[in-house]
Amino acid sequence: MKFKDKVVVVTGGGTGIGRGMCIRFAREGAAVVVNYSKSKEQAKEVIAEIGRFGGRAIEIQADVSQDRKARQLIESAVAHFGRLDVLINNAAWTRYIPHHNLDDLSEEILENTWSVIVKGAIYCIRAAAPHLRANEGGSVINITSNAGFTARGSTIIYGASKAALTFITKALARALAPEIRVNAIAPGFVDTGFVNWTPEALEQLKKQTRLGRQIIPENIADAAVFLASDAVATTGQTILVDGGVTALGPNERN
Repeated sequence: MKFKDKVVVVTGGGTGIGRGMCIRFAREGAAVVVNYSKSKEQAKEVIAEIGRFGGRAIEIQADVSQDRKARQLIESAVAHFGRLDVLINNAAWTRYIPHHNLDDLSEEILENTWSVIVKGAIYCIRAAAPHLRANEGGSVINITSNAGFTARGSTIIYGASKAALTFITKALARALAPEIRVNAIAPGFVDTGFVNWTPEALEQLKKQTRLGRQIIPENIADAAVFLASDAVATTGQTILVDGGVTALGPNERN
């Protein structure tokens, strides 16, 4: 097991991509902290599933867009399991608004999106850094999005927030080296119910990948395990897991 005796915190771990990563790391032997803000029942379901195969996990409620709550999350995780080895900043918030509808970008949408994605990641990283330094091989993985590269995505502020998280990844990889590696994963479209896509937009997104298949949470979990374990000489990098959409363009044959 790659993560035997290791502890992993996953923000936004109760649903979608976060759920997939929690289960995968637990299967690799990690003790997993499933963070959630509002998805309490879903987080409990993740804990139950991990328990069924003998894994170790706890759920901790915390709105990481608040510095105090982010610090409490990290301190509670360390208090329970005694250490911290991997932090995955996966928590996000968005609403689907076509980019030309600038008037629909309310202050609430702008603030919530930026606060959870950007401020939340910074809050969690700075709370976690002292604990990650205490153990050899400390790793941070930020879940960004190919929207930060393609200028597409659910809203303008969502793409901008994910692009900012890519910058944060590189800046902190430099600042926290050599003790802590900081990398990112930029998923393409993963149908998790996270975004209120229209049926038409959803169908178009499903047809875009060059590989001809939908990206699923387990694909992101595979990349996360690689970055946190085998990629010991890799830091400051963003891995695109989008079926080739960013590098090659959308599949125009569909």
